[in-house]
Amino acid sequence: MSNPERSRYRRTNWTSCKDALRRRGSLPIWLDKDMVWLAPGAGRNGRPPVFSDAAIQFCLMVKVLFGLPLRQTTGMVASILSMAGLDWPVPDFSTLSRRQRSIEVQISSRRAPGPLNLLVDSTGIRFPGDGEWLARKHGTRRRRQYRKVHLAMAPVTGDIRAVEFTSSDKGDSPILPHLLDQIPPDEQIGTVTGDGAFDTRRCHTAILERGGTAVIPIRKNGRRWRQDCPAAAVRNEILRATQRPGRTIWRRWSGYHARSRIEARMRCLKAFGERIASRDPDRQTAEIHIRVALMNRSNALGSAEIERVA
Repeated sequence: MSNPERSRYRRTNWTSCKDALRRRGSLPIWLDKDMVWLAPGAGRNGRPPVFSDAAIQFCLMVKVLFGLPLRQTTGMVASILSMAGLDWPVPDFSTLSRRQRSIEVQISSRRAPGPLNLLVDSTGIRFPGDGEWLARKHGTRRRRQYRKVHLAMAPVTGDIRAVEFTSSDKGDSPILPHLLDQIPPDEQIGTVTGDGAFDTRRCHTAILERGGTAVIPIRKNGRRWRQDCPAAAVRNEILRATQRPGRTIWRRWSGYHARSRIEARMRCLKAFGERIASRDPDRQTAEIHIRVALMNRSNALGSAEIERVA
C-alpha cells in the first residue's frame, strides 16, 4: 500500500514577509517618538510620578525583548533614545522595579471584519526556584513551581485578544468567562474553540451569553446532559454530531483543527524564555502582559500568508 502524498503549501507574500522580519530587528521601531514620556500632574497630595506608564512599559518591553536585567535595561534604553535623537531622561532600575508591580500594560490588537472567532488554551510557565544544576546534583527541595497563562487568540489577525495569569491550581474552565469579559461588549463573538477541558456548563453558558458558538469536543467519557438550560441543549447537539459521523469527521467539519494555531502562539510566548524572571506575583503578571504586547506588536508588522497548493 503506497503512502498518501503529503500536503504542499506556498507562501504568497515573500516580499512583505521579509520586510517585516527586517523591521522586527530594528531598534527604533519599538519607540514611538510621539508618546508622553513624562507623567502629567496627578492632582493629589504627595510626589507625582516622574515617568508615564508608556515610558515604563517601553523600558520593560526592551528588558523582556532582549532578556536583560534592570540595570542593563537602563543602559539599553539610554542608547536607543540617543540613537533616536531624544534627550529624554531614563528611569532608574529601582523605579522600573517599583512601577512594574502596579503598571497596567496596554496591549494593542487589531479588529477584523465580521464576527470575532477565538481560540483558547493555556500553558504552564516556570518562575525562579531551584536551578537545574542544583536539582540534578541534590534533588529538588520542593515541587517545581509554575504558573498558568490563559490566552484567547483571534485566528484571522493572529493577535492575542485576552490573557489571564493564574496560579497552577486554576483550571481552564473557570477562566474562560474572564477571558470573554476582556472582549469589548460591542464586538460580536462568532465561535470559541477549545479542547475538552472547556466542556463544562460554565463555559457553554458564558459563550451563549456572548452570542457565540462553542466548538468544544466532548470528553471521551462524556454523557448526555439533562436539558435544563440552553447550554445543555447546545452541548447535547455537539454530542450527537460527534456520535453519528464520528469524532474525526466532526473535527474536520467544525474547523476544530484551527486550534493548533494557538499552540504555536504558546511557543512564541516561551521564545522569550522558558521561565519568568520576576518573583512577585504582580510583577510576574506584568511580565507576561509585556510578552503578549510584544507578540502583538511584532505580528502587526506583518506575517507570512500561506496557502495550500496540493
